Amino acid sequence: MKRVLVVEFSQTGQLTAVLDALLAPLLEPGSGVTVHRERLRPEPAYPFPWPFWRFLDQFPETVAQEPVALAPLSVPAAEYDLVILGYPIWYLSPPPPLVAFLRGEDGRRLLHGRPVVTVTACRNMWLMAQEDVKELLRTAGARHCDHVALVDPGSALATFVTTPRWMWTGRKNSFLGFPPAGVSAEQIRNCARFGLALRAALAAGEETRDSPLLRGLRACNVDPRLIASERVGKRSFRIWSRLLRASGRPGTPLRRALLACYLLFLLTMIVTVVPLTMLVKAILRPLLQRKLAALQAFHEQPSGGGDERLAAFSPR
Repeated sequence: MKRVLVVEFSQTGQLTAVLDALLAPLLEPGSGVTVHRERLRPEPAYPFPWPFWRFLDQFPETVAQEPVALAPLSVPAAEYDLVILGYPIWYLSPPPPLVAFLRGEDGRRLLHGRPVVTVTACRNMWLMAQEDVKELLRTAGARHCDHVALVDPGSALATFVTTPRWMWTGRKNSFLGFPPAGVSAEQIRNCARFGLALRAALAAGEETRDSPLLRGLRACNVDPRLIASERVGKRSFRIWSRLLRASGRPGTPLRRALLACYLLFLLTMIVTVVPLTMLVKAILRPLLQRKLAALQAFHEQPSGGGDERLAAFSPR
């Protein structure tokens, strides 16, 4: 029997649904796999839906990768053949509970020398957060073998409305012509292909090799138009994070005033800098085509965005 450890943090339940679909083939009788799911539980727990100001007040510490206290893990003592990490994106960064696990003694012990598959679902920007996670995995001595990235299919304008509404009200349904928030039910259902591929790979012992297990399954598609915007956004977020953390503890009057300034900055950047950056990149694309292609290929590693194995592992 192969042992798979799944470590997840899902505040809205979206990542839980994604992992439910992905893990279904591994949980079937006769799969030859045992699965332990470990849900990271921050103490105190985060609220959901988020109160508006508390949602913003998570920004400085999240970007600074400050870990939070976690409830004790319940992972059985065992040698795991594969580890799957599921997480959402917060402010172009991994969420604090995941950072706490990756930096903690228990997390490093479980991950050291293990092949790791990361899974995320988000609005549209995940590249910089994933680079942070890759570095944390390297520090923990893990071997990152695959990444699955699911992105909300709505337009940038639509998700600019629907995602905050979901966070602040808990409602993700369609309204006033806007589509539902989050990744689609079809995207979630089709995650079974990754579970089918992992089941076959584990049966063949492929997890011991230094190669991806999910290549050719359209696991990780990068939009090259967003690469520059993410990089600019991450740099500016780090500056604001340092400024806000220096202004005082969460909830203090000065910090709240600066958070209001940050919110105005963020809105301005989203409606001006991001579209302008995408426009400039579109104009310069013929000149930057090779560089953009190289960056896209880099960020799509290790799994890549190819589809040559889709027919073999598409769920029936």
